[in-house]
Amino acid sequence: QVQLVESGGGLVQAGGSLRLSCAASGRTFSNYAMGWFRPAPGKEREFVAMSWSGGSTYYVDSVKGRFTTSRDNAKNTVYLQMNSLKPEDTAVYYCAAAPVPEGWTIPTLYEYDYWGQGTQVTVSS
Repeated sequence: QVQLVESGGGLVQAGGSLRLSCAASGRTFSNYAMGWFRPAPGKEREFVAMSWSGGSTYYVDSVKGRFTTSRDNAKNTVYLQMNSLKPEDTAVYYCAAAPVPEGWTIPTLYEYDYWGQGTQVTVSS
């Protein structure tokens, strides 16, 4: 079992920044791909970003250049730095863990076995 707890959400004006954190406990954190997701119209959850412990990261096109995900394996924590926020970024953000080794294909939504409770991000215009 892996337990995930997100924090760092809040209300921010357009153009502002927030940093989300996701603290993991349980199994070896470094063995997991860590992803960030948010709800989207017509989708169960939209992929936002993911990282592997070796440093590889991937992003959805809409956040490239604005969001950065990183992880501190010693602290079992993954972060999502969100800059230049837009009203359309408003959502509940979830972190998730997938037991997919680095170098394999990017995990699909359904390969993420563990999910946090989510943290609300609201961007005002």
